[in-house]
Amino acid sequence: MERTPTDIKSPVSFKPIDQEDIMFFVSILGKEAVLTDQESRQSYGSDETEDLNLPPEVVLIPRTTEQVSEIMGYCHEHLIAVTPIGALTGLSGGALSIMGGVGLSMRRFNRIIEIDEANLQATVEPGVITQVFQEAVLEKGLFYPPDPASRGSCTIGGNLAESSGGPKAVKYGVTRDYIINLEVVLADGTKMWTGANVLKNATGYDLTRLIVGSEGTLAVITKAVFRLIPRMKFDLLMLVPFQDAKKACEAVSATFRAGITPSSMEFMERDALLWVNEFIGGDVAIPDEIQAHLLIEVDGNYEETLFKDCEIIAEVMEAHGSGEILFASSASEKDKLWLMRRKVAEAVKANSIYKEEDTVVPRFKLPELLDGVKRIGAAYGFKSVCYGHAGDGNLHVNIIKGQMSDEDWNNKLTQGIRELFRLVVDLGGTISGEHGIGLVQKDYMDIAFKENELELMRSIKRVFDTKGILNPMKIF
Repeated sequence: MERTPTDIKSPVSFKPIDQEDIMFFVSILGKEAVLTDQESRQSYGSDETEDLNLPPEVVLIPRTTEQVSEIMGYCHEHLIAVTPIGALTGLSGGALSIMGGVGLSMRRFNRIIEIDEANLQATVEPGVITQVFQEAVLEKGLFYPPDPASRGSCTIGGNLAESSGGPKAVKYGVTRDYIINLEVVLADGTKMWTGANVLKNATGYDLTRLIVGSEGTLAVITKAVFRLIPRMKFDLLMLVPFQDAKKACEAVSATFRAGITPSSMEFMERDALLWVNEFIGGDVAIPDEIQAHLLIEVDGNYEETLFKDCEIIAEVMEAHGSGEILFASSASEKDKLWLMRRKVAEAVKANSIYKEEDTVVPRFKLPELLDGVKRIGAAYGFKSVCYGHAGDGNLHVNIIKGQMSDEDWNNKLTQGIRELFRLVVDLGGTISGEHGIGLVQKDYMDIAFKENELELMRSIKRVFDTKGILNPMKIF
């Protein structure tokens, strides 16, 4: 179903696409890379954000930086909106063409250009699937840690747009921590590199990391240079059950205070595990009294050290009331547990209409956040299923429509989300850890920032994109 939000009022009057524009695009890309039929347009009008379908007027599929430059220069001159589009796995509507115009698909930018083993670097195009890139560097004995749940379908460009994290972020950091340099095309068609292929750079402003996480509003990324690290030789994985979900959250901070930094530390509420078990046909036993699980991984080069770390973690878990800990004893058992964690979002989506909020707080505040989520849900009449990257305080709050009326879902729920986000900020956190703001969260930015702070961000946008054509009406 094609939907256009009625509350979007653009300050820019964009030019509609006409036949003359199509002829120009065909002249530089060829007919096969210029899609105007309704089916193609609609297929590029939806991501994983709720049920929105906001198609572009034309889909362009360039292959070279020069083609992107020509497209952007033309659109800048003629005031045509341009929305960069990756794999459409996003959860904030960031790649939806809400103002029509050009949908700029980067799917043909799909080459791993170089893996530089001597310098532990790699040069990659934005259309490369994240898992493909990870596996390519693993073959060289190297490691690229950012590890979103959708890694088998999301692309490097989307990861850069949101500064994606995933389970490994707790120990290794997010996408922004591995980027060294970017080749980009600005809104007016200007091509540039943002930095240098070095590990230290104090030369001018850090434009590289400014563009990472900017959700396609400042520039179109055409190449990325990443730093890599050596691959760890061993990892151990444990699944820890709790009768009290709040106690599970308390055990997270206690683990770090005990001197252990896991490579992953994931939280899953009971319903999340039940739904994903059913969704994938899993066979993990979930006794009636168990309300939450922690999935904890440690990695390193010395297996004996890892076993000692696991002993300390087990002591911490038991001190917080855990049940019997399951240790994955084989690669297949590890794969089964990780599959469950990675498929939770899909299982929730298959179970009910939902909205996913991507909250993040200091990890010590997780118990208060979880308490607050349930309290606010009770007050506004919604159920929630929570899971996420507990080790870095990132809790995905899935709000389930269930028996809520359409009127409450469309109107009352907004007030509940605002109250949730105010709680998050009061706890020292913020309203998105890795999914971005995009379209669906922009009305809540006033909770996280004062007006003068938002205006500073808008002014940066105006410097990069003087006419406001690049992914318009996102974030602000």
